[in-house]
Amino acid sequence: MIGKLVRITRASIGVPKGTLGLVLKAKKTAWKLEDEAGPLPTWMTYTVLLCQPEHRERRYIAEDLKVVEV
Repeated sequence: MIGKLVRITRASIGVPKGTLGLVLKAKKTAWKLEDEAGPLPTWMTYTVLLCQPEHRERRYIAEDLKVVEV
């Protein structure tokens, strides 16, 4: 997903739903936690450069991003 244009699907503080961004990095969680049912699942987090006047970077999980077809 690195280099893809994405739309944010969940609003957060300072970032409205529908904001566009560019995926810069992907990182898999490095937690090695376990509970009584076994190891906990890991997931990918994506660093997104938002298309806003401030051009800030935020981290999201895949469920909060939708790839935009151009």
